[in-house]
Amino acid sequence: MRTSVRITYPEKVLFPDDGITKADVCRHYETVAPLMLPHISGRPVTMERFPAGIGKKGFIHKDVTKGFPAWLERVPVERRDEKDPGTVNYALANDARALVWMANQNSITPHVWCSRVPRLERPDVCVFDLDPPGDDAKALRAAALAVRALLDELGLPSFVKTSGSKGFHIVVPLDGEDDFAASWRFAHGGGAVLVKRHPELLTQEFIKTDRAGRIFVDTGRNGAGATFAAVYAVRPKPGAPVSAPCTWQEIERDAVGPRTFTLGTIADRIAAVGDLWSGLENERRSLREPLAALEAMLTEDDWKESMAATTRRPKSRKSDQKTS
Repeated sequence: MRTSVRITYPEKVLFPDDGITKADVCRHYETVAPLMLPHISGRPVTMERFPAGIGKKGFIHKDVTKGFPAWLERVPVERRDEKDPGTVNYALANDARALVWMANQNSITPHVWCSRVPRLERPDVCVFDLDPPGDDAKALRAAALAVRALLDELGLPSFVKTSGSKGFHIVVPLDGEDDFAASWRFAHGGGAVLVKRHPELLTQEFIKTDRAGRIFVDTGRNGAGATFAAVYAVRPKPGAPVSAPCTWQEIERDAVGPRTFTLGTIADRIAAVGDLWSGLENERRSLREPLAALEAMLTEDDWKESMAATTRRPKSRKSDQKTS
């Protein structure tokens, strides 16, 4: 390793079916750092850690208050939950050393905010996360292209990446002048328009059993404190898939799927195409006119139904309501 981080137990196997070790994961993050850092620096990071490898249950880690190196850059964020007030000190991945250090904590996936310090209340990306119920590549491709078509109609650029899990992440670069309320309303309204236009293909139903085989347009990544898997992040799935940029032409040709790129193939991919998101910074847009245009496409009843779908939650079973 070229960074100064000492890798502890580098031989630890984190992907048991593939023999992929902690050292392999650390090496990946060190290698992709030059491409990854421009997209994630300044964003609060939530680590998805798997101390015993992905064959065992992992956990989400946000607060890095104690037991962490003094050089690790952090940002304090006040909790919004009145029932659980306090401060969360999020790590920032501002250099390769920080990325490798996180991987050394058995953090396979860094999840990042849609905003950056020092303007954490002003998102600079808006994310549409397509979550299909199965492996219908044709339906997923149609869904992704439907999102792009709507964004094109609204005059907005869009960048796409594989999720490394089940779907695609479609990102709109923002100028950082609008707050999270505007970004969330835009994404939510966009989801509502998409469902209205493609009711057999898409849904905003939060409850999986209510989706009836349709693809979930998840716009919940756009609230303050919400996260999405960082670009070039490894995902905790067999084969160590990587959430990597792709082109719209590849989507159209069905040349890529959600798990096409892996820890074992990403280096060759980058050597062949470079960073497909390198122009994202130059395409930032305001949401004000697109949001106004979007709202004109929806009736009050459309908004009500959309809100109801995304806020419905499963009914608690009686056994769940018992107190000990």
